[in-house]
Amino acid sequence: MPSRIRAVVSDVDGTLVTSDKTLTTSTEAAVAELRARGIGFTIISSRPPRGLGMLLAPLRLTTPVAAFNGGIIAAPDLSIIAEHHIPGRVARRAIAQMERDGIASWVFAGADWLVKDDHAPLVERERHTVQFAPKRVDDFTPYLASAAKIVGASTDHRRVACCEAKLGIAFATAATVARSQAYYLDITHPLANKGAALAVLAELMGVTMNEIAVLGDGSNDLAMFGVAGLSIAMGNADDEVKAKADLVTDANDKEGFAQAIEQFVLPRAEAARPVHGARP
Repeated sequence: MPSRIRAVVSDVDGTLVTSDKTLTTSTEAAVAELRARGIGFTIISSRPPRGLGMLLAPLRLTTPVAAFNGGIIAAPDLSIIAEHHIPGRVARRAIAQMERDGIASWVFAGADWLVKDDHAPLVERERHTVQFAPKRVDDFTPYLASAAKIVGASTDHRRVACCEAKLGIAFATAATVARSQAYYLDITHPLANKGAALAVLAELMGVTMNEIAVLGDGSNDLAMFGVAGLSIAMGNADDEVKAKADLVTDANDKEGFAQAIEQFVLPRAEAARPVHGARP
């Protein structure tokens, strides 16, 4: 583990926010303390850029952020710096497999979240999370050329896991296939994974990968665990995720993020050269 940390990159759902999708006072204070010390802080999430908007002001983010697991890198005002769309043939095959497996498909293209049934299970949960409503369509085809993420959503976690295994084999290096939650399966461009996105964020902030601490709770966070200097799993993470982290903090509903910053990050904080965008 590194002796110094100059930036922190955090997952959002299951990590930075509580189960009811809120930021606690302790979390906001922890981010403020990082900022006061000149330590860079940003977020990386499977959410669309619009779904990150409500976090920017409370956290006073001044660094680029990553949405769609890195499918989009955006400035703090959510203007796009870089984006990766899913290859059309991959998108079509993913949706077809999800339909065969009895899993609802969602398409995120441009600023839109597209669904075929806006009353299906988990739609309301996602609407509450991202704080905007989906657009109902009868056919996804016209939107697939600009799709940044396709989601398979189901309350049957076994089906989601089985579909992940099938698509992981089918696509190999043609797409990134990973569950962001037990009930969500994300399909993104091959370069839209949190490990590749972390490298982009590191360059934009002017730090090395070994100087970054990352926090996460899901299997899609493992890509950044493998390349960051310090990886911290949340107490609510699966055992597989915890086993691949350097350290484990408490759960997101028990101030795990703030605890990790205080106990694991600040003792290693190095702000002799403030990172790009880390302004008091």
